[in-house]
Amino acid sequence: MFTGIIEETGTVQAVNRSPVTSFIRIQAEKVIQDTKIGDSIAVNGVCLTVTAIDGNIFQADVMNETLSRSSLGSLQNGSKVNLERAMSANGRFGGHIVTGHIDGTGTVSEIKNDGIAVWYRISASPEIMRYIVEKGSVAIDGISLTVAKVTDTDFSVSVIPHTASETVLSLKSRGDTVNLENDITAKYVEKLIQPLKQQKSSISLDFLAENGFM
Repeated sequence: MFTGIIEETGTVQAVNRSPVTSFIRIQAEKVIQDTKIGDSIAVNGVCLTVTAIDGNIFQADVMNETLSRSSLGSLQNGSKVNLERAMSANGRFGGHIVTGHIDGTGTVSEIKNDGIAVWYRISASPEIMRYIVEKGSVAIDGISLTVAKVTDTDFSVSVIPHTASETVLSLKSRGDTVNLENDITAKYVEKLIQPLKQQKSSISLDFLAENGFM
């Protein structure tokens, strides 16, 4: 589990693609310090398992499913990526519950300055927008952010300078693709209420009359 609080940005050193599986090698400083093979690191919000470590470079396998559901397939040598280690039991929960399991991607449709803040408007599919609510949480490239505005086709977040400068958001332009993960709480609630929606209610006017409600 992650919190969406990015620890640092790393640099892609190599991307190897094959029909069966692929791997990525990333140079880092902070997240590599106590990382072991088998540990999880979120790369632009995608939970990856460390399979090799060489100095300050770690390697992670990337399945075709991950490439098709995220923006990792567009990474190249030299690309900057957001990095976060899995949350430790004694760590601070500064963001929200982020699983690292991407729901899909969105497109940066607008970037505009507003005083010291920067607004990012993200267009997304209906499958993602159904879980986006104003003042709710969303992870954009692994960054825990608060939704400020919502329409049927897009949502907006207002980002403080620190967040922009410490993440790859500051490198984004209109038309760029970003990884999106909805708040998992909404998805669990939807799943749990499905059986209730399918049940036929036994409450009728006769039932209410028989029990003194009419």
